[in-house]
Amino acid sequence: MSEEKEQKLEGLREDMRLVTADIIKLVQKRMKIASQIGNIKKNLMMNIEDISVEQDMARYVHEMGTQIGLNNEFIGRLLNLLFLESIYIQKETTSEKETKLDHMAMFFKAKQLESEGKKIIHLEVGEPDYMPPVSVKRELLKTFDKRHVHYTQTTGIPVLRKSIAQERSVREENVIVTPGARFAVFSAMVSTLSIGDEIVIFEPAWPAYRDCANFIGVKVKAIKTTVEQKWDLDLKEIEGMITPNTKMIVLNSPNNPTGKIIQQKQIDAILEIASKNNIFVLSDEVYSMYSYVPYKSILEFEYDKSIMISSFSKSHAMTGFRVGYAISSKDILDKISKIQAMAITSVAEPMQYAANAALKSNVTNNAKLMKKRLDFIRSELDGVPCDFVNPDGGMYYFIRFKNNISANKILNDLLNEGVAVAPGNGFGESYFDFIRISACQPIKLLKDGLKILRKVTNV
Repeated sequence: MSEEKEQKLEGLREDMRLVTADIIKLVQKRMKIASQIGNIKKNLMMNIEDISVEQDMARYVHEMGTQIGLNNEFIGRLLNLLFLESIYIQKETTSEKETKLDHMAMFFKAKQLESEGKKIIHLEVGEPDYMPPVSVKRELLKTFDKRHVHYTQTTGIPVLRKSIAQERSVREENVIVTPGARFAVFSAMVSTLSIGDEIVIFEPAWPAYRDCANFIGVKVKAIKTTVEQKWDLDLKEIEGMITPNTKMIVLNSPNNPTGKIIQQKQIDAILEIASKNNIFVLSDEVYSMYSYVPYKSILEFEYDKSIMISSFSKSHAMTGFRVGYAISSKDILDKISKIQAMAITSVAEPMQYAANAALKSNVTNNAKLMKKRLDFIRSELDGVPCDFVNPDGGMYYFIRFKNNISANKILNDLLNEGVAVAPGNGFGESYFDFIRISACQPIKLLKDGLKILRKVTNV
């Protein structure tokens, strides 16, 4: 290389350093502005995230980027990182991180009170009170003698994958066994998404979707459904959310916490949007066995970029076993398998054999029992000043209080009276005036808990 070219290269590198330094200074300035905005939002009691403001800014920046010849997808990734940082700063400013309480936080709080001697009726978590099928017990007793106590294939033991494949009418190569549905969600996102990408979720939603996305630097765009609209999805709003950076749409049907089942025509429309934009569709079907109206799995639509997730936790009352699974194309599962191999090697072998035994058991009575309990909750809610929609499935009632009753006050009053329920804002910040009531207790305890709910709402 000639001396002249070396000097030019060094000059360009110096220019790059100076430009990068200017960018960092501007980022610092932007962060200070974000903090100031956070303080104003705190004083005005406004939500931190405002999708409409973000979309306006994105349109402005994308138009400018197009004029100067920048790649739209790159601009989107960069913008999403800036949005995520602004949200983080504003949450720090408003102390939202410390004040937000989700269902698991309430569960641990209730458990702490129990350890201190207080009796608690647990209506906050979706953990069935009934036992797994007796076949699971028999299989566990055989585990030691059969020497099923070793490492297994990362994708799961062949006999369980085959059983799941037969149950779901898919090929064995399209099944991977995971340590619960939560890890299936996480590994599906890690293996298909990159920092600065976007996902679309429908709120109220299980908090894990947002938590997993935030952890890997993915921007969450939430479409908020309402009790007034019976939790129906707005397809036009979905289309309006899609950008070149949107890489995944997350479905949860039946929904946690509302119990809403997405109608077939809506799934058709969502898949059309996804196909047109080359988007993954992650379908969480953990509650599918608890469906009280007609239900169709995403697998029946044969969309090649779908990832169906389920587990044995709810359907077979095996929450502590931590066995779930994902069904997708071999290419996607190969990526998930690499994540799983690095993180956990494999799901515990005894638990996999127990899950295989569970699949051979008839658990339809679980759904009948849960429906009976939900019907009982419905009858008891007649005495509570609240709005709700009867669930299509699942194991919860998601209710909003009337008459300006504070949900936070009710949460604390209930806990003081020995009843734990889940706070609504754990499923989306717009649902601060909701609570979720779990039907995972016997009728006697549900009756006692709902009697206390009527008492604290002054009915």
